[in-house]
Amino acid sequence: MTDAIDHRHVEVNGVRLHIAEQGEGPLVLLLHGFPECWYSWRHQFGPLAEAGYRVVAPDQRGYARSDQPERIDAYTMLHLTGDVVGLIHALGERRAVVVGHDWGAPVAWSTALLRPDLVRGVAGLSVPPTPRGTLRPLSEMRAKLGEDFYQLRFQEPGVADAEYAADIAGSFRRLLTAASGDSPTPMGVVAERGASLATMPEPERLPGWLTEADIEVFTGEYARHGERAFTGGLNWYRNIDRSWELMAPFDSRVIEVPALYVTGDRDLVMAFPGMDELLPALPEVLPGLHRSLILPGCGHWTQQERPDEVNSALLDFLGSLPEEP
Repeated sequence: MTDAIDHRHVEVNGVRLHIAEQGEGPLVLLLHGFPECWYSWRHQFGPLAEAGYRVVAPDQRGYARSDQPERIDAYTMLHLTGDVVGLIHALGERRAVVVGHDWGAPVAWSTALLRPDLVRGVAGLSVPPTPRGTLRPLSEMRAKLGEDFYQLRFQEPGVADAEYAADIAGSFRRLLTAASGDSPTPMGVVAERGASLATMPEPERLPGWLTEADIEVFTGEYARHGERAFTGGLNWYRNIDRSWELMAPFDSRVIEVPALYVTGDRDLVMAFPGMDELLPALPEVLPGLHRSLILPGCGHWTQQERPDEVNSALLDFLGSLPEEP
């Protein structure tokens, strides 16, 4: 399936990013989440390329084959959206449709918010656009969810990094299975010791959408950074408050470009506080919302668990966009 996918590196904002690309036509950028990489979009390359699009999935900064800046504060939302803007330019394009999953979704939403001149359309999987609150996010998480919320557990440098890197293949087996809609006991928003691998059982078998060959690919991509295999991605979490500060000038702005939102009803993000109010209000945050789709039985790994439905929704959305002049 990946034979026709080309791989290379481009330099963007002083960081070498690995990209996987296939097809020709209008540019579609696919932004992965944590703990993932370009391979998370393996089921999207072929169908989108065959439909006439240039599909590019980068390993975002800190991940897999891309550079991993040492400084924790090199992973703010402005750095991440800056990478998307720089990547569009480096690819020789004027505009792109930006699609993100998990952490890639906030990057996609933010790029559309800050640079609507470059974004033809935006799609987010799992994580919806969240209006900027008046309180520091980590303080609000602590008050609502307690210290065991996984995003708070990730704040201490080196702790989750070492735990996850100690057995990369085992970490992927546990994380991908636990947050899957196929899991008999899906990972909750708050568990004892947060997202500690020690609280996740070793799966007896992988979900039907995931194979040992997939685990081997993810493991190989991450092993390149050794004991810092997960550090780049974890540093995104360590900038949550810093990014909240930096995004203050854009408070109350809405995302005006055409938009698509897709999630699963068994996605742990659906249980986050405020989601019951946020989802019905999406048209206010996304006045150009084309569709909001909830996939029954789907867990957190949207495009991997339900590739056919996601591809159909993406192609429908892409086909609805005005043609480039």
